[in-house]
Amino acid sequence: MPDGSASKNWSPSSWREKPILQVPTYPDAAVVSDVEATLAKSPPLVFAGEARNLKKDLAEVCEGRAFLLQGGDCAESFAEFHPDNIRDTFRVLLQMAVVLTYAAAVPVVKVGRIAGQFAKPRSSDNETIGDVTLPSYRGDIINGIEFTEEARIPDPRRQLQAYSQSAASLNLIRAFATGGYADLDYVHRWTLGFVGEGEGKKRYEDVAQRITEALDFMRACGIDADTVPQLQTTSFYTSHEALLLGYEQAMTRVDSTSGDWYDTSAHMLWIGDRTRQADHAHVEFCRGVKNPIGMKCGPSMEPDDLLRLIDALNPDNEAGRLTLICRFGAENVEQHLPTLIQAVEKEGRKVVWSCDPMHGNTIKASTGYKTRPVDRVLAEVQQFMSVHRDLGTHAGGVHFEMTGQNVTECLGGAQAIGEEDLSDRYHTHCDPRLNASQSLELAFLISEGLKKERDSRAPENNVVSI
Repeated sequence: MPDGSASKNWSPSSWREKPILQVPTYPDAAVVSDVEATLAKSPPLVFAGEARNLKKDLAEVCEGRAFLLQGGDCAESFAEFHPDNIRDTFRVLLQMAVVLTYAAAVPVVKVGRIAGQFAKPRSSDNETIGDVTLPSYRGDIINGIEFTEEARIPDPRRQLQAYSQSAASLNLIRAFATGGYADLDYVHRWTLGFVGEGEGKKRYEDVAQRITEALDFMRACGIDADTVPQLQTTSFYTSHEALLLGYEQAMTRVDSTSGDWYDTSAHMLWIGDRTRQADHAHVEFCRGVKNPIGMKCGPSMEPDDLLRLIDALNPDNEAGRLTLICRFGAENVEQHLPTLIQAVEKEGRKVVWSCDPMHGNTIKASTGYKTRPVDRVLAEVQQFMSVHRDLGTHAGGVHFEMTGQNVTECLGGAQAIGEEDLSDRYHTHCDPRLNASQSLELAFLISEGLKKERDSRAPENNVVSI
């Protein structure tokens, strides 16, 4: 078992001495330095105590006493920044959380891909359209999505706009989470609206009715938002891929209460599948900050490599510190996931297992649009949960790219979005997202798997069902 001494030779800038992938080449280093200096003097976006609270909540997930719901935009944009979009995504995540909480009978930890999810890794440094080749779009924090030479030049000043937008988003989210918008009765009423409209509503009516009965029972016992204020507030955390390390370093501060370093750009950060090399910059940076850390695990992840990365990122074996976000594709889960779980279990490593069913299930429609079939997304989640049931381990969470808007980017679902429908409202800046209806539909379907897991773990506790 490794000890935590390795972090002693870490500093917020030690990543600069390591190889690095998926970062832009800025034309003017002096402007970069000025921007980073400005950010370093700016107020933190989140606080160390909030990140510690998230780690405690994720420790409960690790031990099988909670479930993680992580979701939000593929890539936030400057152009679509609007309070209504933030509200709608927040609302759908709350609705999903209520359905999952009821099914699993455990708290649901809500983490948004929001207020910082601006940088995107790309499969190629360049993009070619016709006979024109330009640098790839890497997210609004780096360059513009317009296919012009000027827009695709990396501009460090975009980091200041990303910071400002993140601050405004967080301000609104905190207001929603504590100002009454998260009232449990409101959230369930919205969900009943979805059930009443959906073509496959009969499948979800039973669960929705049971939740209604549970809320009625609570009110009859005198438990409502007036007597228990916690029923109209919620905890909500932010996360993003820590890709642009200059920005992340500038937002990293010493916590005055603990003396530890925290990246104050978000509560949780993750390392992507393309940047998880153990001796490279992204792992180097993330191993030293005390935030909860996620790491994407794709089909190329080998058990020995995974254990080395776990040792680097969670040397003290803390529950809640590290979340493994698995993204294999629906057809690859049973081939890759069991060996990883068995290796981690054999070594006694404490991790949260989460399923990202989006990135391994991307296809190109005949109409040319990049999309994701909802049935394949669901299939990967179901297989993820099935593998964990078979191995006696905890399927800790799910990780979705989704939005509260009524977009048409993913195929299928109760709305039966077909290839010919994708062009109607295809608004994403990067990868296709589940819309509000598809997201909530998946929550109902996933809840069936959570109920199975609950029943298999403690059949003696399921004598009475409300």
